[in-house]
Amino acid sequence: MQRMTNPATVLPDTMTAINSLYRAAHSAGVPGSTLELVHLRTSQINGCGPCADAGARSARRDGETDDRLFSVATWRETPYFTDAERAALALAEAATRLADRPDPVPDPIWAEARKHFTEPERAALIIWIATTNLFNRLNVTTRQQAPQNWG
Repeated sequence: MQRMTNPATVLPDTMTAINSLYRAAHSAGVPGSTLELVHLRTSQINGCGPCADAGARSARRDGETDDRLFSVATWRETPYFTDAERAALALAEAATRLADRPDPVPDPIWAEARKHFTEPERAALIIWIATTNLFNRLNVTTRQQAPQNWG
């Protein structure tokens, strides 16, 4: 059972700020499909049902294949992802699991992201990972339920 109304809708200016982050992250040239995969993987790690559900549905609407959607959690062991997508997913996992190791985003993960993305694109990925983590923390803390109608 949901504990409260989503905090982002309780405080009037919050959604404006979140929407600004969304627009910024989606305007730097990173393919939308890559951002969708990053959002989905981050939400899976954090156990955010509403975000994982909405992310998968949005990706499917945008033409994402079931093979890729079903294997995001096991992206290392499947052939469905490009090297750039793998770099973005590795960065998303590292930046989401900051407390899991002494060097949260190791140099090899950063180097791979740098190889595939420009500085503005890396900035967009980091902003999107952070924004997804924000969504996840709001939803998980208050036990928001899937599906949500955020449209």
